[in-house]
Amino acid sequence: MNSILEMVEETAARCPESPAVTDPSGSRTYRQLIDDARRAGSFLIGQGVKASNPVVITLEKSCGAVTLLYAVLYAGAFYVFVDLRQPPARVRKLLDKIQPSAVIALPRQDPLLAEAGWEGKIFHPEEMLRCGVQVEALKAVRDKSTMTDPLYGIFTSGSSGFPKCVEVSHDAAWRFIGHFTEIFGIRSTDRIGNQAPFDFDVSVKDIYSAAMTGAELVLIPAEYFIMPKLLLDYLAEKRVSVLIWAVSALCLLSERHGFDYRTPETVRLVMFSGEVMPMVQLRRWMQALPRTTFVNLYGPSEITCNCTYYRVENPEAEELPIGRPFPGRTIRLYDKSGRIIHKPMERGEICIGGESVSDGYWRDPEKTAEKFTDINDNGTMLRMYHSGDIGYFDTDGLLHYCGRDDAQIKHMGHRIELGEIETAAMSLPGVIRACCFFDRASNRILCAYTGNLPAASMRQGLKRALPAYMIPQKIVPVESFRLNAHGKLDREAVRKRLEEMV
Repeated sequence: MNSILEMVEETAARCPESPAVTDPSGSRTYRQLIDDARRAGSFLIGQGVKASNPVVITLEKSCGAVTLLYAVLYAGAFYVFVDLRQPPARVRKLLDKIQPSAVIALPRQDPLLAEAGWEGKIFHPEEMLRCGVQVEALKAVRDKSTMTDPLYGIFTSGSSGFPKCVEVSHDAAWRFIGHFTEIFGIRSTDRIGNQAPFDFDVSVKDIYSAAMTGAELVLIPAEYFIMPKLLLDYLAEKRVSVLIWAVSALCLLSERHGFDYRTPETVRLVMFSGEVMPMVQLRRWMQALPRTTFVNLYGPSEITCNCTYYRVENPEAEELPIGRPFPGRTIRLYDKSGRIIHKPMERGEICIGGESVSDGYWRDPEKTAEKFTDINDNGTMLRMYHSGDIGYFDTDGLLHYCGRDDAQIKHMGHRIELGEIETAAMSLPGVIRACCFFDRASNRILCAYTGNLPAASMRQGLKRALPAYMIPQKIVPVESFRLNAHGKLDREAVRKRLEEMV
C-alpha cells in the first residue's frame, strides 16, 4: 500500500452501492464518492497542485467536503481544513503558516478569503467536479506516493501567539485506524454519527473508520447540538450506532435533559475525549443507554488522535483512568530531571512513542525539535512526543490524567495555549499586560489585564482576533500585577487575586 486511498478504493470495490457519507441534504455511495473524488483530483493535478503540498479546504462538513478531501489525496497533496468563521486576522495567520498551493472554497466564501488577505488560487467545487477523470495523471501521482507522505494537517494553539499545524502521514492514520476499528469492533453495518468539525482531529476517527470498514459516515450539523430534540430525532432517523464525540458535545445533550425527550436506542458504542468527562453527565448517559459500551479516549493531535483507551466499568467511580496504550504505542512518564518514572502513583510528564507519532509541525522545525525527541528506550531508538500532560500509572497499570504542566488547557474540546490569548490581548491598543488562567472548578477561562482599555472593548477586540472557544468568560482590568523575587510576573498571586475577584 502506498496511499490510504488504496484502503478507500478496496472498500468501494467491496461495497460500491453502500452509503459512504450522509448529511441532512442526502448521501453518496462509495462508488459515487470515489468517482467524484477522482474527477476533482484530476482537476487539481491539471491546475498544478504538487504532491506533498498543502491544500486548504474551507467548506463546512458535508458530503461534498468529504469528497474534496479525497480529491486532494488523489492529487498527491494533503489537506488542511480552515474555518472561515474565525476572525480574518487569525485566518491570515493560518494561511501564512500553511502557504497552501490553493484553497478550495464556495463562491460565497471568496470575500472572506479576500478579507483574510489571501491572493492565491481559489478553486470552487462545481468547477472541480466538471473535470473528466485523467487516468494517466492520477496513476503518475499514485506511482510516486508513499505511506510516509503527509495526509492532513491539524492546527493546535501556540504559546507564542502563533498556531502550530500538526502534520500526520498516511501511515500514521492507517495504523491507528486499523487498531481502533479492530479493538472496538467497528463494522460495515455501523453508522458513525460525526459530531466534530473537520478542523478538529476527532473527525479523523469518524472519516477513516468508516472508510476502512465500509460503515456509513453520518454528518451531524453543528447547529443540531443546541437543539436536543432535533439532534435526538436525527440520531434515531439515521439509526446511528457509534458516537465518537468530544466530552463537551455529550454534556450538551445530557445537561439539557435530552433523554427525557428521547433515547437514541440504536447507539451501541459511545467514545469520548478532549476533556475530563464529568462523572455526573457520564452517569446520565449510562443510565439512558444501559447496554451501550462507553470508552474514555486520550491523546493529543501530535500522536494521531489517541494513544490510550479505557472501557468504563464503574460509573460510580470518582474519576476515570485514561487507560492502557493502543497496540504499537509506548507510554513513558518522566520527572522534571528527565528520568523515567517506574513507581505506581508517582506523577510525571506523559510522553508517547511508537506508531503514528506525527512527523512534527508543518514549517516549524524549532517547535518540532522542542516537542519531539529521539530517545534510547531499553536499547531501542524511539521517537517520543512530549505532551506536557501530567499523569501517573495506578497499581493496575492504568494511566490517569492529572492536568497540564504548562499554560496549555483543554476547553470545549479544543487544546488551547493561554499564551496565545495573552498575545492577542496585548496586541490591542490600551492593553499593557495580560494574564490568563483556566478555572477548572467553573470551567472558565479568566483574564486579568493592565491598561486603560475598557473590558467590553477588550472582549470585542479578542472576538476579532480569536475563535469563540478561546474568548475568556471573565475579563477583569487590574491596576498592576505583582512580581516575584526575580522580577517576573507572579502568576500564582495573580491567579489567587483573580479568583477572589470573580
